[in-house]
Amino acid sequence: MKFAYLIEPPFNYRNDQGVVTGCDVELARTVLSMIGIERVEFIETEFANLLPGLEPRRWDITTGLFDTDERRKIVAFSRPIWALSDGLLIRKGNPKKLNGYASIAANSECELAAIHDQVQHQAALAAGISENQIILYPTYGEAANAVINGQAHAYASVAMAHRGYLAQHHQIDLEVVSVPTTERDAAFGAFGFRQSDHELKNAIDSALTQYLGSNEHRAMMQPFGFTDADINMIAT
Repeated sequence: MKFAYLIEPPFNYRNDQGVVTGCDVELARTVLSMIGIERVEFIETEFANLLPGLEPRRWDITTGLFDTDERRKIVAFSRPIWALSDGLLIRKGNPKKLNGYASIAANSECELAAIHDQVQHQAALAAGISENQIILYPTYGEAANAVINGQAHAYASVAMAHRGYLAQHHQIDLEVVSVPTTERDAAFGAFGFRQSDHELKNAIDSALTQYLGSNEHRAMMQPFGFTDADINMIAT
């Protein structure tokens, strides 16, 4: 079984020993084991390759992605594995006084880093941020470095991913501003599959239904920054 992932803590990353871990990785290991699959190959890729890599069988499952109508045209999704809010990675002290997408749209001099075709890219456009203000990058690290180096004033992604990044880079002079729910609700994410892989998807959904919200699941997710309230959103 091949599982595709991005370097994006706390969802997927390599620990100090070089072992692939993260909440998506550990959840995949658990539910695959529950359906009798013990051997999993974890393949690192970039966001732009995640979904296109399914059909030619470069991998069988993707890390969690926001489940959207547009993506459902080409892939099948599991039941939700997390619900997350957006956040802005900014310079410490918030020199531009940013508090969400609207504050960037209101300041034409602000430049926003984003990953091409991630939902935050689309959310920024929907909030009125112009294309000229948005700088697109292929990876999380490159977008974060754009803020560090002053090439962008903020990076829009999942707030949890930003907090995971800062937890691993204590020395970096950055902080996170949460996008208010009045601008964008928390969104649900799920594992991605080939549309033809009904048996695999259904087996994993059954395992997820059994596992999500259990004491074991909550204990597994806690070190990655997920609270009981976070898990309650997808445990019903």
